Amino acid sequence: MSTTEIEADEALDEPTFTSRQPLDYVPGVLLLIVVGLLGKYAQIWWNALAKHEHWRVPDIEYVLWAIVIGLLITNTIGLHRIFRAGVQTYEFWLKVGIVVLGARFVLGDIVKLGALSLVQILLDMVIAGTVIILVARAFGLSGKLGSLLAIGTSICGVSAIVAAKGAIRARNSDVGYAIAAILALGAVALFLLPPLGHAIGLTDREFGLWAGLAVDNTAETTATGYLFSDHAGKIAVLVKSTRNALIGFVVLGFALYWAGRGQADAIAPGAKAKAAFVWAKFPKFVLGFLAVSAIATAHWLSKGQTANLANVSKWAFLLTFAGVGLNTDIRQIARTGWRPLVVSVIGLTVVASVSLGIVLLTSRVLHWGVSA
Repeated sequence: MSTTEIEADEALDEPTFTSRQPLDYVPGVLLLIVVGLLGKYAQIWWNALAKHEHWRVPDIEYVLWAIVIGLLITNTIGLHRIFRAGVQTYEFWLKVGIVVLGARFVLGDIVKLGALSLVQILLDMVIAGTVIILVARAFGLSGKLGSLLAIGTSICGVSAIVAAKGAIRARNSDVGYAIAAILALGAVALFLLPPLGHAIGLTDREFGLWAGLAVDNTAETTATGYLFSDHAGKIAVLVKSTRNALIGFVVLGFALYWAGRGQADAIAPGAKAKAAFVWAKFPKFVLGFLAVSAIATAHWLSKGQTANLANVSKWAFLLTFAGVGLNTDIRQIARTGWRPLVVSVIGLTVVASVSLGIVLLTSRVLHWGVSA
């Protein structure tokens, strides 16, 4: 086993949240708060300096400042182990932010946009997944590594890869490779898509759809959307949540394929067993988002309560964006090897191109949901 494989195995075998004490999270959570606030004040400082010096420069959102500060810390002085447990909670804060964001959506809009995005997701998923599997095979990657890259790219990044790990009996090394490649793609998309969106002249809604379809990890999808605009961020979260809801079905399909080849645990026949499998893989925070949206739709929240929930969402996302930067170790990604990264880059290009084409076709040619 190579050094990279050993490191990937060790990373995947780290203690889970349930095996830690509450105080273990305090240093890392405090670091998330500090980095997030530094990002927020860096935006204020940058704008004030530009105004004072009469510079004509773009307004750099706190989202990007927080991510860049986190990247600098992790890739220069490194992240001490005392902070790791708390920093890893950024995914929890992401889910909190998404759930309470439901207060800013009416169920009718969710159903309308969700139905539209589902059609786009299915088209995008089939094309992207097929291309990635074929390219992975052409580059000599193992079948299961190709499957993991296809699952991660077409559905939900790291969460989908982890969900598929046991279902298809993938090796820890393959999972490590796939996760590193997906994280690299997320970093590229985060910095590349917003400028491209502005250059192409996409509306907030179009860019939100594009980010929700094209970016793999939920955290990077959220950050990419909010880097474009607040409204684009909300649309990106909604589309990505629809995409996340398909995790169970996609993993089930790959599990059945590998079980049929005798290389994964067989799933008991029958609709009930398959439904239980899909439910086990289903991201439950999506239901929380819908529940909060239903409460808001029923007008059970006052304007003050809705505003308070919006602030909670902003704070949760602030910690999330800080965590994205602090969890992106460029050196570790570079050690993954070139083949999975090349396959993933091709996958990103295909997904971004196909999803952009779908968004422009449905929005500007077919005029689907333009008023949403």
